[in-house]
Amino acid sequence: MQLHPFGSLFPVSTLTLGGGGLGMLWGKTTFEECVATVHDAVKAGINLLDLAPRYGDGKAERVVGEAFGGRVPAGVRITSKCNLGNPAPGKVLSVFRQSIESSLRLLQRDRLDIFFLHSNVAPDGHPMWNAPDVSRLTPLSLYRSHVRDAMEKLKEEGLIAAWGLTGIGHPDAIIQVLAEAPKPAAVQCIANLLDSPGGLKFYADPAKPRAVMAAARTNGVGIMGIRAVQAGALTAAIDRDLPPDHPEVLDYRKAAGFRAICAEIGADPAIVAHRYALGLDIDTLVLGVKNRAELTGCIAAAEAGPLPPDLVARIDASVAG
Repeated sequence: MQLHPFGSLFPVSTLTLGGGGLGMLWGKTTFEECVATVHDAVKAGINLLDLAPRYGDGKAERVVGEAFGGRVPAGVRITSKCNLGNPAPGKVLSVFRQSIESSLRLLQRDRLDIFFLHSNVAPDGHPMWNAPDVSRLTPLSLYRSHVRDAMEKLKEEGLIAAWGLTGIGHPDAIIQVLAEAPKPAAVQCIANLLDSPGGLKFYADPAKPRAVMAAARTNGVGIMGIRAVQAGALTAAIDRDLPPDHPEVLDYRKAAGFRAICAEIGADPAIVAHRYALGLDIDTLVLGVKNRAELTGCIAAAEAGPLPPDLVARIDASVAG
């Protein structure tokens, strides 16, 4: 698998194995199948595993810990994340440290290669703070006053090698902090043909993921594309029960024209969606696969490469409006 520049970090493979599927969030699988999927991903040349405690209450991290017994193959890097929320400023470092230490125990390791702020960076006073549940929001002011310093301290201590942001917070806030020092080494950006965060969106304003990508590129920040199939909305069928008004179900309906194009050309919508995402301005695309069959399809998409421009234009027209 090809390697690509990744901001100031190591060369990264075209694909990253994500933890959502390994944490059994995206439909039924087994622990053993997830372990086998990790092994196959590394054999295929994937050199980054992107995990988080939220992925199955630690299941994804346990899968990787079991897969390697703490002896990760040379050149393979592992990330984890922390949903910080909005604690008292003086507790930021301890919340991060506790999260990292818990992840490391499950992974059977002594350091994370990248540690991501998993909560949404939100401008102070923005209407998104009026939502019933704001536990996944971190104020922009707290990020500036304490989060960055805590991340840098954890780097100095050697618990993490680098840190980053999950860029699903308010796009204006994300774009601002990508230009401010100290900068994150990497950012995770929504990368799908709908430009949709789906159920991860906690604000009414446009998501602007491609503007976030552009800001990251301008500032030398590594770019990880996420949600290529928008949690199943861009596949042939969503593989779990969701209410009819769920954001992923609404996106699935919006993508009817996209699926019609895939049927016309005789292609699996999931493969086409991944190839579309690979054509965006990203360094690596994070997969949400839960088994070896899905992984094989994504590897085939990477080998086929980005879609031709005329097909991209047809797909864009099919989901416009």
